Amino acid sequence: MELKNNIILSHKEIQHKIRRIAFQIYETNVDEEEVIIAGIGNNGYILAKKLKSTLEKISSINPILCKVTIDKENPLAPILTSLTPEEYINKSIVLVDDVLNSGTTLIYGVKHFLNVPLKKFKTAILVNRNHKKYPVKADFKGISLSTSLHEHVQVNLVGKNNQVVLE
Repeated sequence: MELKNNIILSHKEIQHKIRRIAFQIYETNVDEEEVIIAGIGNNGYILAKKLKSTLEKISSINPILCKVTIDKENPLAPILTSLTPEEYINKSIVLVDDVLNSGTTLIYGVKHFLNVPLKKFKTAILVNRNHKKYPVKADFKGISLSTSLHEHVQVNLVGKNNQVVLE
């Protein structure tokens, strides 16, 4: 992959990754009538909305969107979700975030959902970096990057010029 102006993924490449992840979610949940697509924070939620839209186009599964609010500065603070635990008991859940860096946000998100019995639990990430300090992995990922700790991955999913940039 040629690096131009530090752009890791262009708008078209992001759309392709979203479609591929949506197909993976569908294949994993082919026998399910509905799947909870739980997006973390701002970009994870935007990505979750895009995955929901794509899933609706490619499958008969009813994707239910859930917004997950985690204080990234204080991940031990209570986690808020737009769905009540009763709404996702014994359901298949896909927890979505834009970048998996240290794994802190994702591991606390996973912990929150494990407080109720679930049918299946998977994670979906657009960009997987290899700096994890927790034993958490992305089940579905758009791209894996080996970067230095000093580099920053910026994801823009708003508007018509979506891109992932390495800063």
